[in-house]
Amino acid sequence: MTTDAGGPQGQSRSAEKNLARTDRKGLFGWMMFDWAAQPFFTVITTFVFGPYFVSRLAADPAQGQAVWSYGIAAAGFMIAILSPILGSIADQTGPRKPWIGFFAILKIIALCMLWFAAPGSNIYWVIAVYALAMFAAEFSIVFNDSMLPRLTTNETVGRVSNIAWGLGYLGGMIMLIVVVGLLAASPETGKTYLGLSPLFGLDPAMAEGDRIAGPLSALWYLIFILPMFLFTPDSTGRRKLGEAVRLGISELKQTLGEARRRPGIFRFLIARMIYQDGVNALLTIGGAFAAAMFGWMTAEIGIFGIILNIVAIPSSFAAAWFDTKFGSKWVVTMSVVCLTIATIGIVSTGPGYTFFGLLPLPGADTGGLFGTPSEKAYIAFGLLIGLAFGPVQASSRSWLARSVSEDEAGRYFGIYALAGRATSFMAPLTIGIVTSIFASPRAGMSVIIIFLLVGLFIARGTPYPADKPKG
Repeated sequence: MTTDAGGPQGQSRSAEKNLARTDRKGLFGWMMFDWAAQPFFTVITTFVFGPYFVSRLAADPAQGQAVWSYGIAAAGFMIAILSPILGSIADQTGPRKPWIGFFAILKIIALCMLWFAAPGSNIYWVIAVYALAMFAAEFSIVFNDSMLPRLTTNETVGRVSNIAWGLGYLGGMIMLIVVVGLLAASPETGKTYLGLSPLFGLDPAMAEGDRIAGPLSALWYLIFILPMFLFTPDSTGRRKLGEAVRLGISELKQTLGEARRRPGIFRFLIARMIYQDGVNALLTIGGAFAAAMFGWMTAEIGIFGIILNIVAIPSSFAAAWFDTKFGSKWVVTMSVVCLTIATIGIVSTGPGYTFFGLLPLPGADTGGLFGTPSEKAYIAFGLLIGLAFGPVQASSRSWLARSVSEDEAGRYFGIYALAGRATSFMAPLTIGIVTSIFASPRAGMSVIIIFLLVGLFIARGTPYPADKPKG
């Protein structure tokens, strides 16, 4: 097993050939996809709309977390089924941009519809619209990721992937600051976190500052996805869609069989399937969990998100160096360890204690933002999440990119998305069931620890690169 950060000896010939066509402008356009896409996950899923759904749309936080988890599980199930099929079809048709454009339209429409999720709305149509947005967002990522091997080399792929992820978090943080500081106001005070009246006369009682996050994220995505369409080179067309569908499905069957005969890639995909399920659940439910535990409103959740992103941005840029120096496997391993410690800390913290009571905390509320010691402990564990959740995903992407060739990238990144989503409905579904049974968000969140530990164990025994790319 090699631990050389440069990956397989020598560069893929196809990567060398395409590098000449991929100038800085083309790489910049590809990186801007992450900048465009991240606000959906930062503002909608984790720190604004998700907590609003749990704390104000649902009858109570336990019901809100359960329904939110079920919606994520439903979207994850559909993504798991279709992503490898579409990845194989994309390899046959060639160009990725038409697929990204199609799913961008679905995502933008769904995000705009979230504006109508006013207090008192039926939570089930709201979660259905959110699931459609998530469905479209994840499929866009499948096709964007599959472009990476043809844009760069084995030596630079980890740096490019992590820098793109860092740019994504920067974009997400900017959007979060705008929403929390200028738009979303407390229904009690009528003021945003900065003490301002919300822009555009948004009504705090009707949660218009929370709901506008949907259309605003749609507009952001529409504007900043354009550099990728304008500047980043795409694969050339090969076959018509009908023929590509038939061949793509046939090729998928062959690829799944082939993956089992490539033990390194197969083991990597299994490991990633399990630990990424834990990461996804932590990101999609973590903000809602904090809202349920501490009664945090948009301001507190938003500031928590800003803190995490302030840590995540330099962490992703630093991981670009670590990935080049020590390899993608090292970055993934260290990141999963950090996330496991953070999750244990979060679920073990309550009023007056952390680590299940082994570390008592003073119970007095000192006033102001995050006034109790328990909240401060939650913030501290959140810093570990901020350090790790960007690098674990970016370096997983570069780990696979170093292990496959350009010509097989679409189908393997489709299976990679499958590996990230095949059980993605299991963690949210299990969290929802456990939360419902015990009427305890804390009990539900503890499920995440199991996924992270099992995935870490399998990843440690996986070779790096997972396989030598063909060609």
